[in-house]
Amino acid sequence: MTQAPTTAALFEPFTTSKLQLKNRIIMAPMTRCFSPGGVPGPDVAGYYRRRAENEVGLIITEGTVINHPAAAADHGVPHFYGEEALAGWARVVREVHEAGGKIAPQIWHTGTARDASKFPDSNIDSIGPSGLSLSGEKVSEPLTTEEIHGLVQAYAQAAADAKRIGFDAVEIHGAHGYLIDQFFWDVTNKRTDEYGGDLVGRTRFAVEVIEAVRAAVGPDFPIILRFSQWKPGAYDTKLALTPEELEPFLARLSEAGVDIFHASTRRFWEPEFEGSDLNLAGWTRKLTGKPAITVGSVGLDSEFTSLFESGKGGEAASIDSLIERLGRGEFDLVAVGRALLSDPAWVAKIRDGRTDELQPFTREALGTLS
Repeated sequence: MTQAPTTAALFEPFTTSKLQLKNRIIMAPMTRCFSPGGVPGPDVAGYYRRRAENEVGLIITEGTVINHPAAAADHGVPHFYGEEALAGWARVVREVHEAGGKIAPQIWHTGTARDASKFPDSNIDSIGPSGLSLSGEKVSEPLTTEEIHGLVQAYAQAAADAKRIGFDAVEIHGAHGYLIDQFFWDVTNKRTDEYGGDLVGRTRFAVEVIEAVRAAVGPDFPIILRFSQWKPGAYDTKLALTPEELEPFLARLSEAGVDIFHASTRRFWEPEFEGSDLNLAGWTRKLTGKPAITVGSVGLDSEFTSLFESGKGGEAASIDSLIERLGRGEFDLVAVGRALLSDPAWVAKIRDGRTDELQPFTREALGTLS
C-alpha cells in the first residue's frame, strides 16, 4: 500500500553522527512491572520485538533501575544490574535487532517517590536530595556527598553495561518527580551545598551523572535525557517559568554531554510559555540546537492521567497537527506511549493509512504484554 503523503514527515530517516533511525517514531518508556525479581524474561523480549517488527524507529524501554537498594518502586520493575537481569536485557536487544529495530534502556532511580509500602519487609529508606517527599514531607535524611557520588557511579555503570550488551543508546530518566528531578525541583531540594541553590545550581547532580555516563560510554554513544516541568500531583508545576529561565538550565545539561532531549509533557499540543505556540520540545530544540523528542497523548483523544482519574482509556485521534509541527521542524522525533502499548502495529498502520484498524487504549492493556 502506498504511504499516505500526510504522514511522510514521520517516516523520514533521522540521522546524526551518533544515531541513525529509519523513521521519527520512538516508543516511549512505560513501566510494565512484568519482570519478577527484576529480571526481564522471554515475554518482555517478545513484547519489545513486536514493536520493532512493526517499524518503531527507536524503542526506549520501560524504566530500569540502577544498582541501589532503594531504586525501584515495585517488585516487578526490571533491574539494570546483576548477571541474570543483564542477560535478560541482552536477549531483548538480540530480539529487537533481529527484527530490524533499535533500542535504548531508560536508566532510573525513583528517589523518595518510591512507595515504601510495597516493600513491607525492607528497612531501606527512600532517598532524595533533602530526604523530602514530593509534598515536601520528610521521609529520610538528606543524602550525603559520599552517597551522591555512589549514585553517580551507579548510573555510569548502568550506561556502560548498556553499551556492552549491545544497546544503541541510553536514556537517563530525569523527569516526573524521580531522583534526578528531585534535585532539579526546589520543593524537594533544600540543600545549601554545591547540589542546591538556584535552578542552574540544582542541575549539578544531573550534570555529574551525564558526565560520568559520557565517560563510561565514550564520545560516540548517544545519550538521551528525559526531563519534565510537571510532577505527579503537581501537573502545573514549572521548573522554568520563561524561556529565559529554561535556557541556562538546558545549557548546563547540554554541555555535560546530552545528545537528544526527551521533553515530557502530558499533551504535546499545549504551548509551554505564553506568547508562543512552541511546546516544551520545541523550546528545547530552539534553545539548545540539539534534537528534541516530543511526547504526550500522541494518537489518543485523552491524556494519560484520565486513566487514573476516571478509568477512561483513549480512542484513536488524528495526528495531523503533530505531523505539521514535525514538518515545520519544531521538534525532531515523536514518542508514542499508550497507543503503542495497546497496538503493537500502530506505526505500520499509520504508515499504510490503515487508521480504521487502530486499536483504542483501555485499562485492560495495562494487564498484559500484548
